[in-house]
Amino acid sequence: MFTGLVETTGTILRLERADRGLHLTLRASLESPDLKIGESIAVDGVCLTVVSLQGDAFTVDVSEETVSRSTLGQRRPGDEVNLERALRLGDRLSGHLVSGHADGTGRVAARQRRGESLVVKFEIPPELSRYLIEKGSVAVNGVSLTVNRCEGRQFEVNVVPHTARASTLGNLKVGDRVNVEVDLIGKYVEKFLLQRSGSQSTGGVDHEFLTRHGFL
Repeated sequence: MFTGLVETTGTILRLERADRGLHLTLRASLESPDLKIGESIAVDGVCLTVVSLQGDAFTVDVSEETVSRSTLGQRRPGDEVNLERALRLGDRLSGHLVSGHADGTGRVAARQRRGESLVVKFEIPPELSRYLIEKGSVAVNGVSLTVNRCEGRQFEVNVVPHTARASTLGNLKVGDRVNVEVDLIGKYVEKFLLQRSGSQSTGGVDHEFLTRHGFL
């Protein structure tokens, strides 16, 4: 489990294909240098397991499922990524609960400076956009962000100067692909409501659904 507060960035050294998945080797300057084999670490918001250590570098395995759901398969040596070590029990939860299981990818639709901050608009698939609400939480490339507004398949966030400097979000360009994890709570609520109603619908929960089944 993670919080969406990036600890540092890392650089991809090697990317090797293996059994439809990947072996990814990275170098990072982590605040806590005591990484251990078997430890979880979020790489651009994707929870991966450390399988080997080589000096200041480490290697993680990326499964076929993770490749299909994230941007990691399109990465290249030299690319910079966001890194966060797993949350310790008792730590402050300054972001929001992030599982590190990317739900899918999105695209940078627009970006502009607004005062000292960077405002970025993303476009995501409709099966993800239904879980976003204004002032709700979303993780983009592992960074916990607040949704300013959302409309259709697009949502907008404000990236404050510190976040832009401490992560790779400040370097995003229009058209770049990003990993997106929506808030866990919305997905669980939807599933519970669908199961309670006995519905086999895959269209999600909306006002019509809630009214039809007596929730409103």
